[in-house]
Amino acid sequence: MSRYTGSTFKKARRYGFSILENGKEFSKGKKRVTTPGQHGKDKARIKMSGYGSQLQEKQKVKFMYGVSERQFRNTFSKAKKIHGGILGENFLVLLESRLDNIAFRLGFAMTRQGARQLVNHGHVLVNGKKVDIASYQVKPGDEIEVKESMKKNDKILEALQNNESTVEFVKVDKANVKGTFVRIPERKELNNEINEALIVEWYNRLV
Repeated sequence: MSRYTGSTFKKARRYGFSILENGKEFSKGKKRVTTPGQHGKDKARIKMSGYGSQLQEKQKVKFMYGVSERQFRNTFSKAKKIHGGILGENFLVLLESRLDNIAFRLGFAMTRQGARQLVNHGHVLVNGKKVDIASYQVKPGDEIEVKESMKKNDKILEALQNNESTVEFVKVDKANVKGTFVRIPERKELNNEINEALIVEWYNRLV
């Protein structure tokens, strides 16, 4: 399945969850937070089955990180091969360590989608070398920066100025439009509305 490119607000309404993690989908006068459709409120009252809860959790996290079904499944498979730790947390760490996500966390773009475009267009360097693969796994200590010709780009500077997503596992140098992936994130630093155990249950169901 290809990556979803439709309305973020529509998906946020469906899952009752901010895909952008800042609630901006529900701003600008968009007050409808029920599920889409004429009978959204009625559908929202229906008690969801265990299967439905697992599927919904998988879908909302997939859309939040902006990855395809195959990428999501492959990332989970990689998490299963990591020795030590909790599977669900290892899975989230792998998603957070993607280059597009780290660029987003550093504030180079206002959304993960915008950060992914920066990477795909070859505007991001890792340790001084161009990397144009959004799923590239950044390692602790890696330095990420925007290439020199883009460091005065208005959209990037605006994103840095309004950055709301910087967390302690990255360190940002706004003046030089660069930053460092300092360490592996802790679970408490990630979205507390995610129940990764449900995602683990979903994939265990398929085995």
